[in-house]
Amino acid sequence: MPDEGNLRTMEAGLVHHLHDIVARRQLTALLQPLVQMDSGEILGYEGLIRGPSDSPLHSPLNLFKAARSCGMTVQVEHLCRRVVLERFAELDLPGKLFLNVSPESLLQRDARHGQTMDLIRAIGISPERVIIELTENEPTLDYGLMREAVLHYRDMGFRIAIDDLGEGFSSLRLWSELRPDYVKIDMHFIQGINCDPVKLQFVRSIQEIAEQSNTLVIAEGIETQAELLVLRDLGVRYGQGYHLGRPLPTPATALPAEVMSALGRRGVAVYPHAGHDARQPTVAGLVQTVAAVAPETTNDALYQRFAADRSLAIVPVVTGDGVPLGLVNRYDMIEQYARPYQRELSGRKPCTTIMDADPIIVDKHATLQELSLRLASSAAHHLHNGFIVTDHGRYVGMGRSQDLMREITQLQILAARYANPLTQLPGNVPINEHVERLLASGARFWICYADLDHFKPFNDVYGYRKGDDVIQLTGALLRQQADADRDFVGHIGGDDFIVVFQSEDWERRCHAVLDGFASAIGAFYSDQDRADGGYLSEDRQGRKVFHPLMALSLGVAKFEPHYGGSHHEVARAASDAKKQAKKIPGHSLFIDRRQAPSAAGAPAPGPRPAAAA
Repeated sequence: MPDEGNLRTMEAGLVHHLHDIVARRQLTALLQPLVQMDSGEILGYEGLIRGPSDSPLHSPLNLFKAARSCGMTVQVEHLCRRVVLERFAELDLPGKLFLNVSPESLLQRDARHGQTMDLIRAIGISPERVIIELTENEPTLDYGLMREAVLHYRDMGFRIAIDDLGEGFSSLRLWSELRPDYVKIDMHFIQGINCDPVKLQFVRSIQEIAEQSNTLVIAEGIETQAELLVLRDLGVRYGQGYHLGRPLPTPATALPAEVMSALGRRGVAVYPHAGHDARQPTVAGLVQTVAAVAPETTNDALYQRFAADRSLAIVPVVTGDGVPLGLVNRYDMIEQYARPYQRELSGRKPCTTIMDADPIIVDKHATLQELSLRLASSAAHHLHNGFIVTDHGRYVGMGRSQDLMREITQLQILAARYANPLTQLPGNVPINEHVERLLASGARFWICYADLDHFKPFNDVYGYRKGDDVIQLTGALLRQQADADRDFVGHIGGDDFIVVFQSEDWERRCHAVLDGFASAIGAFYSDQDRADGGYLSEDRQGRKVFHPLMALSLGVAKFEPHYGGSHHEVARAASDAKKQAKKIPGHSLFIDRRQAPSAAGAPAPGPRPAAAA
């Protein structure tokens, strides 16, 4: 580790080096394109800066850190601005220039008196082509002064953007206060958005706010085609990132051919799958108001309360400052009073002598799942007694176990519509949503209905655990052969699956699924059953019936661009194709090559073809 003297020497050397860089203008401008998502046209370029390539101040992070340490931030920023403007004009680039400006620099008196305007006029750029992009390295404190400065620049013809929304100190507050023309979403929320439902929801929410506030959204840091297509489908207007164009001294003026091809292709991106609601329901929704008794309340007094209210099952015992001590169960008390002389012996004693002093006590902010796990691992009598609910340790009410079970059951039913608990594949709701998005896009797609033949007798003979293993195998094979960026795999329930293909080689993928299933399914049977090609089991009438080994049936229906039906018609066509596939012995693929009838009921041309395995 360098000692204090060496550190001072190093810092002094950096300061001297910074002064030399500024004096000799040893800064290089890089320009990175910003792209319109729906057309691929260049909106403009962001101006970035680099120090000398052989210098410790090459990185802009180090450059401005050194500038701040010696009070040269505004001076260095003005030089950066000049270098970027001159390079943009020299290259005669199309569109707008996004010019990075810190709030500190924006609020400088000199900056407010035409310095930037004089510079761009001298260079020959119209202020309407310049976007002042506010970059925030330190918190903005005087929002009133910021609004005044932004209004001043707007009056001169400039437009305003906020950089790195979602990162930094106060970008959301800045958005609300300044009402910019553009907001740029920080790359953290963009990279991997095709795999992260939380990031997708964040960007979707920002897009909705932007639409309400007449702000245009720019997604920063796009590095893959999958990210690009998800953002486009979310309605994000503009994008920036290495996948679209790198920052270069002489940047590209058009997108790469493969990016233009992807943007021009019909279809929709496959959104990352998420459950119905990431927020977990809490115990607060189960609270029932039950008047508590003080610990000094006599057993006789409590008995009279039970006698007066036949619906009262549990009474909590709570101290004067709201701390719960226990509870008394109606039936436990009646049983005790029914014993000889018990009423005479204990009637005048406090109710704490008969209360359950170890009840389940739970905070109202706890999730239902947390409470359910506690009850499941507790003694059986707690299920009858229910639980005491508190708020920061103070009594607020009681809860019943039957209400908890009802809510948990409803949550499981609802969740299964969004994600199958066995395979974790999307359920009916996201399947329908994806199909509706495809229909709205006017794209061509193929829907494949997958179903297992002879699954029920296998489940009966070999047990549900092996049955679950086969279902998981089927889901895994479908996922493996689907293109994760273009093809949607869903689990309707039981042994029924759906694949919505946009891949043009969907038929090859279907055959690969069938081959994989045929190779793997034999391992689930005994050697004898595998050798015999099946097994005997009793049907419901007690008769011995031979069941073949399981097979996989795939029924595929095609939907041409601008098909006029809804997801209901799509589901019916897929179901019909599946029924035809199941008529074919063994592993089978049935392809209905007709255009499915539209919602108006127009007949589909051509005969339904036969299919082969």
